[in-house]
Amino acid sequence: MSDRAKLILAIILDILDFTLGRIPGFELSFDAVLGVVAVLLWGWPGLFAFWEIADPTGQIDGFAPTLTLIALSQMGKGKKKSAHPDSDIRTG
Repeated sequence: MSDRAKLILAIILDILDFTLGRIPGFELSFDAVLGVVAVLLWGWPGLFAFWEIADPTGQIDGFAPTLTLIALSQMGKGKKKSAHPDSDIRTG
């Protein structure tokens, strides 16, 4: 999945978290599912999404777009690692 697609998915999931994720009794399980999705999308950095479970009221994480922030922090990292150092040399 491309970085752009992951970012779009993260934004959609954060919007759902801001709305559906605030339903009492549903918020904790929704945050757990979002944590699993984050790990599936970004690996170890996705574990940061589980911080939302620490807020039993669901109020604080309603203002933090966690998945979007993880997506933005991870965008392009895979490309930087795989890029060859000489790939930017222009021939002419």
